[in-house]
Amino acid sequence: MKEHYYSENPESEIKEITFDYQIKNVSLKFTSVSGVFSFKNKIDKASELLIKSFYPSGKMLLDMGCGYGAIGLFLKALFPNLLVVLSDINNRAVEYSILNARNNNLQVKVIQSNLFSNLSGLRFDDIVTNPPIAAGKKLNTDLINKSHDYLNTGGALWLVAYHNKGGSTYKNIMKERFGNVEDIEKSGGIRVYKSIKL
Repeated sequence: MKEHYYSENPESEIKEITFDYQIKNVSLKFTSVSGVFSFKNKIDKASELLIKSFYPSGKMLLDMGCGYGAIGLFLKALFPNLLVVLSDINNRAVEYSILNARNNNLQVKVIQSNLFSNLSGLRFDDIVTNPPIAAGKKLNTDLINKSHDYLNTGGALWLVAYHNKGGSTYKNIMKERFGNVEDIEKSGGIRVYKSIKL
């Protein structure tokens, strides 16, 4: 079976790229790694759009499918009062999220979890995700549906995707589960969708 970045234990050779990146007035240093989304010397456009358009609904934030930590760590740096949890099924993603948090002196909690399997008992005011579209519709539908159960009332799910590469489908699933969905931002075919738990 071909290995994907949503594999639990990637076995590909470890290759690293370290880079600095600035969003708004914050500059952070990251090490991205092979076998983890997204292995580049910059933050992918979809994640950057989500970071730039996000504003907190409360104190508790979950970055679901965190990769090497770009979204959750930038949001912690931009909104220091947030209590941030980063989660991914990929053990290499977890390891590099911890490394990147430490290298930027950011206090976050990183948990290895297959979707919400290791997050029971936790509730969040915001869940942000650049979902693994390549993992297929079933997994991403589960992500959306279960997010509703892990949000406090008034909390929000923020999902970023290319509208014509699955995003429109996930927008409809969000509307079905939450009863509402809004396009917060759009750029170059990418959209940030937001649903509020009423």
